[in-house]
Amino acid sequence: MTRAANPLIEPGKAYRTRDLAAWGANPARLAKRMVQTGQLVPLIRGLYMRPVASRFGQAPASDQELLHAFLDRAPFIFTGPERWNALGLGTTAIFAHSLVYNTKRSGLFKLGRRSFLLRRTAFPENPPREWFVVDLLEHADEANASRSDLAAALGEALGRGSFNADVLASMLDRYASKGTKTLVKPLLSRTQE
Repeated sequence: MTRAANPLIEPGKAYRTRDLAAWGANPARLAKRMVQTGQLVPLIRGLYMRPVASRFGQAPASDQELLHAFLDRAPFIFTGPERWNALGLGTTAIFAHSLVYNTKRSGLFKLGRRSFLLRRTAFPENPPREWFVVDLLEHADEANASRSDLAAALGEALGRGSFNADVLASMLDRYASKGTKTLVKPLLSRTQE
């Protein structure tokens, strides 16, 4: 099969074997042939990507695209140190793997050269910054942060208006453990005084 025979296989996209059924009666054989001709790169069993040609060589599909295909279009959200550190609450955590919450799988998965730590848990569809605050407080140990230090920094941030107290209260009610609620609710009370 030549590259021109599959114009719908887009560069920068990830595909499951069954996605290739639109172009052939035997998608597994088609995938094998496309790997042999360099049109697809295998990531894990049943998952492939079409790299993007760049001036530096073949560039992989984005993390979003890989997980979109890997999780079968199920919802997911990236969280962890990159998002926690951006909150300005004093964390400087680093993980070796991208932390991803989703509704389908849990475990450590290597997709090509990238690894993702997937956790099956509840999360909002479009999480506000305040949700990431709750997530950080719930995982303070993983961020190598003291919950009391985070609470103090959050109190100062709420005083400056860095976070919306009403949205934070809503995220606490829906996603926080009892311990996190006990830690943060007094801070919210002070903000409303």
